[in-house]
Amino acid sequence: MSWQDDLKRVDMNQPSDWPAWFIVITAFVGCLTLVFLSWYFLLEGQRSSLASSRNAEIELKQSFDVKKGMVVNLPAYKKQMTEIEALLSAMLEKLPDSSEVPSLLVNITEAGARRGLEFVVFDPQSQVLETFYASLPILVEVKGSYHQIANFISDLAQMPRIVTVGEMGLSSGDDNRVSASLMLQTYSYLPDGF
Repeated sequence: MSWQDDLKRVDMNQPSDWPAWFIVITAFVGCLTLVFLSWYFLLEGQRSSLASSRNAEIELKQSFDVKKGMVVNLPAYKKQMTEIEALLSAMLEKLPDSSEVPSLLVNITEAGARRGLEFVVFDPQSQVLETFYASLPILVEVKGSYHQIANFISDLAQMPRIVTVGEMGLSSGDDNRVSASLMLQTYSYLPDGF
């Protein structure tokens, strides 16, 4: 007898008459179905929870790595901040307060006079307010030799206060003298901002 003949004789209403191999297969299929349904209904929710937990773990690891990098670099960052604060403090010391600006203007004219320059125009402009400082543009026109003008600009760079030379124009005159038009900038510190 073949298994096909046994299968034809199976009466679904009489399981006690089923052949042994059919009982084993039916039990196996039933167990597989039970396992699959249990897995699908019981574990599927936990699988999605596991997936979201893994994503959260990845995000936390990335956040940890960023914070770890910050902590590792913290001593260097603190050192750099100390250096920047010292540099800023040194630069702020070079900025005159508003009461020192008139004496700085006198120092500029004295530097030009020491170099033998003739001041044609010396015109301080209106202050321009910035975040914590104010800039004071000064329009200066001087006459002298090229070397006198160059030495004057060098003297401005050596001043204890910050004086910058912005726009500059040179022209020669009839008397072998050079005429220089300079836009100087000096700055004053605003301790409270504006």
